Amino acid sequence: MVRIDKKATRLYVLDTNVLIHDPAALYQFEEHDVVIPMTVLEELDKHKNGIREIARTARQVSRTLSDLTSQVSFDEIQQGIPIPRISGETGRLRFLCYQDLKPLDNLEDSPDNRILAETCRLRDERPDASVILVTKDINLRVKASALKVPVEDYLNDRAFSDSDAMIEGTKVYADAGQDGDGLWSCLNVEVKVERVDHHTFYQLSGEMPRDWHVGMLVSDSDNGADFEAIVRELSPSSARLQLLTNYRHHAGVWGVHAHDSRQNFTLNLLMDSEIDLVTIAGNAGTGKTFMTLAAAFQQTLDAKQFERIVFTRAPIPMGEDIGFLPGTEEEKMSPWMGAFHDNMDNLLRSEDGDTSWDNGATRQLLGSRVQIRSPGFMRGRTLNDTFLIIDEAQNFTPKQLKALVSRAGRNTKIVCLGNVGQIDTPYLTANTCGMAAVVERFRDWPHAGHVTLKSVERSRLALAAEELL
Repeated sequence: MVRIDKKATRLYVLDTNVLIHDPAALYQFEEHDVVIPMTVLEELDKHKNGIREIARTARQVSRTLSDLTSQVSFDEIQQGIPIPRISGETGRLRFLCYQDLKPLDNLEDSPDNRILAETCRLRDERPDASVILVTKDINLRVKASALKVPVEDYLNDRAFSDSDAMIEGTKVYADAGQDGDGLWSCLNVEVKVERVDHHTFYQLSGEMPRDWHVGMLVSDSDNGADFEAIVRELSPSSARLQLLTNYRHHAGVWGVHAHDSRQNFTLNLLMDSEIDLVTIAGNAGTGKTFMTLAAAFQQTLDAKQFERIVFTRAPIPMGEDIGFLPGTEEEKMSPWMGAFHDNMDNLLRSEDGDTSWDNGATRQLLGSRVQIRSPGFMRGRTLNDTFLIIDEAQNFTPKQLKALVSRAGRNTKIVCLGNVGQIDTPYLTANTCGMAAVVERFRDWPHAGHVTLKSVERSRLALAAEELL
């Protein structure tokens, strides 16, 4: 039976999925104690073998537990192992082991139910302490609530507190007036305009809006905007804005034209050599992949800024081994690359409606520059002179997306595409997924930009589906 210091007021019992989701979860509970049931250790042991991401994470958790227990005696383990926290507080790590554990009434023997039984017994033995089960499993939280066991989701890894709080990357002063003067009256700043190397800059002096950040769009309208600029520098009393290139007319980007301010801003971010990381969010049909591929081909095939385009996305379900499919890596990824092939078909379609994507010579030409890769085989690589496109980024955990973004080498641009409203990976939410983490962490980095697209470009049926369903 576990022995617990009477001074402790909160005992957090961690489920396996919490440790798998965040191997550093042990260090996130301030001065409170962390309890790991024996069932959790058994589940970690089952997951440790293999090359999948869950196996690597399980081994990392096991190494952390080994480091904490290797320097202490058996009696000290029974008393609780001190866990140093960044805040300076020190909680204790305790292991929960009941040799005569009785299953809960009317519940079958399963890992989740054993964890519930262990938590219930600890709660009964410690009426003086608050015993709280922490799990990312929704069903387990429901069962715990039904058994009157205090239960919480693991929220420490949230990029923000509200799922609607992810920045849009834009500030549109839609009521600024037809001539744009209203925009400046709203800002109430002094403006100095200068021209440097064929670019127009606006130097603003005065009190800057608190919701501005570096790399965002400032516009006076969603559609027929007279003023569209990106914030290059920002302080509480000044800002430096650069006018955007207008991609609504002329040749556009590889034949692709913007229809509104957000799309024009997206193309500017994709074509800007000063922006190394671009994140594009939006519902299905807003043109995320279409515009990104157009910009990639423009800079790789025409401008020769990059040597290759690498397109990757998570096979769903995330982390499954793709080795059972026949063929090369690209052929194995083909079932998950429908969005890529659809957009290539549209990009290579002529005015007459014919497409050259089905032509073998075209595919061979583009195949020498375009690589389709599985994220599972990106570990350890360094990508130089590469335009890397990460599709469905919302289905990656922050750790997995970090592993991909950190592949960037010399002259590499990374674009993350996703819709936080369509997450297919278990235990991820709109504010804990990798997409949300990247947007929030790179918010004020001058070489990153984010935009949330709104207008659906597919058809009136697709637009109605987004609104009605």
